Amino acid sequence: MNIPAELKYTKDHEWIRIEGDTATVGITDFAQSELGDIVYVEVETVDETLDVEEVFGTVEAVKTVSDLFLPLSGEITDFNEKLEDEPELVNSDPYGDGWMIKMSFSDASQLDALLSAEAYKELIGG
Repeated sequence: MNIPAELKYTKDHEWIRIEGDTATVGITDFAQSELGDIVYVEVETVDETLDVEEVFGTVEAVKTVSDLFLPLSGEITDFNEKLEDEPELVNSDPYGDGWMIKMSFSDASQLDALLSAEAYKELIGG
């Protein structure tokens, strides 16, 4: 199971990469493997400001649909449009080409509530 040490994680299986005041968000390798073949990613919240843990979109696999939860409060600034034609990128490269959104955030203290790679590994029983 791939759990990059430099990322932060949520209990809902999203990962977050911080670069300045911008964050990139996707779902973890564990989440994509549990979901199976991903066939559709929907994010209709670009340019909206949401609170931490609000739903920012959904991911649809062959057998299920799962909500995507925001790890930090902020504005959704970008959606990975590659996923419109290639949702399977979430399966093949969840931490790279399979990223879902970029967002701006203002309250860095919310990062303290996120899980480290080690804590996330414990959460999923790794």
